[in-house]
Amino acid sequence: MECVVYEKQAGRSESVECAVEDAACQVVLKRLRDLGDEEFGWVRLTDPSEEDLVRLGDDLGLHPLAVEDAMHARQRPKYERFGDVLAVALKTLWYVEDEGAVETGEMMLFVGPRFVLTVRHGPVDPCAEAARRLDADQEMLRLGPWAVLHAVLDVVVDAYGDAARSVRTALNRLEDQVFSSSRVDHTQSIYSLKREVREFRDAVQPLVPVLQGLLTGMTDEAHSAEAEAAPYFRDVTDHLHRTDIEVRTLDELLNSVLGAQQARVGTWQNDDMRRISAWAAIFAVPTMVAGVYGMNFEHMPELGWTFGYPLALTLMAGASAALHRAFHRNGWL
Repeated sequence: MECVVYEKQAGRSESVECAVEDAACQVVLKRLRDLGDEEFGWVRLTDPSEEDLVRLGDDLGLHPLAVEDAMHARQRPKYERFGDVLAVALKTLWYVEDEGAVETGEMMLFVGPRFVLTVRHGPVDPCAEAARRLDADQEMLRLGPWAVLHAVLDVVVDAYGDAARSVRTALNRLEDQVFSSSRVDHTQSIYSLKREVREFRDAVQPLVPVLQGLLTGMTDEAHSAEAEAAPYFRDVTDHLHRTDIEVRTLDELLNSVLGAQQARVGTWQNDDMRRISAWAAIFAVPTMVAGVYGMNFEHMPELGWTFGYPLALTLMAGASAALHRAFHRNGWL
């Protein structure tokens, strides 16, 4: 567990790292309960055990249902109010270039009057970058715990945008491969990328109404930190909308690329069938001539003719050459 205490006017005043079961943790939690109006604390947990989370939830006065949601990393993006505590669930997301895959994690944030608790599941930690931004822009600290919520959301949404650009690059590369002259079937690669984009959509789209709901609640507040924070959350919401549109566009483009790939495969198959048909027609003529001369009837006039055999070969070769030229001229060969 890491706990940072901020003063709204002076910035970070205290930072402690300890295990939840340590005595030092109880000192930190008591310090959080005794904070004044001009102070607030930020507690960060990473993949906590159920016992640690229950203990910390009891100390901070969190609703049992909210604590239960934070235990399991299978929540859809959402927000709920439990008294004076706001609980926000969202997904972290990043693009793994080497694997061409979109990976996701999960975060749960609890925003109270004088504290913020973040519970993270997954390897990517947006809290570190959010803390760096708060340290660099201490003017935001006047918003109290809402400054932390904004910083974390801003980092997460920025990561969505970075991932969308990486997926766009992968899609452009795939498009070039599909429309290249090589006859390689990229259907499996298209489906793999489409599956990753679908996972991307599952993270981004449900977060849009969450931020819209938060923003609506903030604008309804008068003369409060929430109302003051509304313009900053509106900016994050705009960025999320752009990313949501980009992800929808990527999904539609993948459908188009998949259709183009299937059409190209169909064209290749038609070309193969035309070649097979052309060669079958070419070999059919010699087969027919040989079949006629191979019947060996007694009264066939050509059987006793000296030039019959050379003529048959010439007829086979000439007819085959004429058919080959005709098919080649028409693009069948």
